[in-house]
Amino acid sequence: MADTTVADVEQQDIFYVCEKTLNAVKEKLKKGEDITEDLVNELTLPEKVGDEEMMIPVDMRGVGEDFDDVEQMLEKLGSKGTAEAFVKAHDFFEKNKEKLPENERPPAMTAAEWRKVLDEERMMEEGEEELLGFEGEEEELLDDEDGEGDGEVKEPDAKKAKTE
Repeated sequence: MADTTVADVEQQDIFYVCEKTLNAVKEKLKKGEDITEDLVNELTLPEKVGDEEMMIPVDMRGVGEDFDDVEQMLEKLGSKGTAEAFVKAHDFFEKNKEKLPENERPPAMTAAEWRKVLDEERMMEEGEEELLGFEGEEEELLDDEDGEGDGEVKEPDAKKAKTE
């Protein structure tokens, strides 16, 4: 594998996991113990951990393939494979974080802080969806479908009755 360039580092795919649970996962993997889906959820869902637990960044590029979400990872890799993937992502982040200036590195934060960030992101996304909504634009698009742009919505042609 080639060295990661600064351009690659700028394309990081950051996900936050519970540090305490990640350490427990590493221990269980080292000992060959079972990894449950509940443990994976505790690792990846800030709602499952106390407010003061530390959430640390991992870089999902270290997993080696793209997943839409944790559920997809669990489906494809199982609980143990998903846990191993997050350990790889953590290792990848740790190996590559020095390539970014310190003020650009994703910080560790408490679960309460991380939940706040997630809530703010959700609110922004919902606001963007409203701004990008099609209210009023749908009529304009329909107006222009007949090429005339005369402000009137063209009704679809009536269907012909089947004759047999």
